[in-house]
Amino acid sequence: MQKLLTAFICCHEEFRVILLNNKELLAKPPLDRVTSEFIERSVKALDICNASRDGIENIRMWQKQLEIVSCALGSNKRPLTEGQFRRARKALMDLALTMMIDEKESGSVFSQRHRSFGRHNSSKDQHSSSGGHSRSHSWSVSRSWSAAKQLQSIASNLVPPRANEIAANSRLSVSVYTMNCILLFVLWILVAAIPCQDRGLNIHFSVPKQFTWSAPVTSLHERILEESKKRERRNSCGLLKEIYQIEITTRHLTDLVDSAQFPLTEEHKMEVEQDLKDLKLVSEAFRDGLDPLERQVRDVFRKIMVSRTEGLDVLGASNYTGQ
Repeated sequence: MQKLLTAFICCHEEFRVILLNNKELLAKPPLDRVTSEFIERSVKALDICNASRDGIENIRMWQKQLEIVSCALGSNKRPLTEGQFRRARKALMDLALTMMIDEKESGSVFSQRHRSFGRHNSSKDQHSSSGGHSRSHSWSVSRSWSAAKQLQSIASNLVPPRANEIAANSRLSVSVYTMNCILLFVLWILVAAIPCQDRGLNIHFSVPKQFTWSAPVTSLHERILEESKKRERRNSCGLLKEIYQIEITTRHLTDLVDSAQFPLTEEHKMEVEQDLKDLKLVSEAFRDGLDPLERQVRDVFRKIMVSRTEGLDVLGASNYTGQ
């Protein structure tokens, strides 16, 4: 993900320089239309950046629950007790609730596994617990916002320039089309990889083969889409490999906690210890990688915002009042 965002920032900066060096052509038809459409897509891109940062913050909440699980079951000084398993089960339940993202989208395999947790409580308690965890921090987007619909909106009417358009503006329309496609592709991967509100990856993404960059981008798109359709990934919160590791390991650990009989057998204890080791590796990966990833998402946000402002200046800010 970090390599992807680094490459995008480099591409976006080169694109920005091209536009600034050709201000006169940008304000003339037909380039003014495609440029304004790019600016409109940039607004939607900013929303997806914000939603991605929300998703990163959500993962940090998962880490806290993983730490509780590790503390509850990680003592090697004495045999594990029922009390430790109860504390671990409570943390696993809380983790499942935070992985539901929001009340509307509870599609995670992991969250489905834990949906029965707490059903013996009163309906009032259930509503309070579920609602409290499902949106447990301040989100940058409204509750009705949808990552899937945002991507579909960005992808709509994205068509390659015609030959006469290319000839009329010294191939600048090709540069704008290329950047539109790369913007859509990177945003699509962000939504695929990181927990987002109302995720969905079914967008129309087709690039004509005459573009030199078509083959590698199309190949990556197909590979990621195939991964998302795998049975074990179909209802995942995100395609980051660390998220997948959390889902499968905590699901297995929950089974171990639920089926525990005391005193524990040596085999049961060894399985718990192995799951804890796997969760520790995931926590370390997130601890080392989330901050740099969030900084890059912020950088992408700023680059897009600056480019949009410059584009509005070129086209005439008065035509875009309120957008």
